[in-house]
Amino acid sequence: MTHRHLDARELSHPEPLERAVAILRELDHESCLYMTIRKNPIPLLKLAEKNRFNYLSREVRVGEWHVLITPNTGIDLTEHLRV
Repeated sequence: MTHRHLDARELSHPEPLERAVAILRELDHESCLYMTIRKNPIPLLKLAEKNRFNYLSREVRVGEWHVLITPNTGIDLTEHLRV
């Protein structure tokens, strides 16, 4: 699986969501968005759920979340989490 990485830890609202949505529009079933961000991106996760994307969000340390989103619902994203 190909990862499209977005480090949004230094971006201001609403730029992380805008950039993530732009990447999601380009994903195929062999790729995923791998996002690093300061807090759990609830609006992005709701959007992913609404569009039936597979997603995983984990806080790996205080103030650092790793988020994976893919249109491939048959993949276990825990295998792709880099922590």
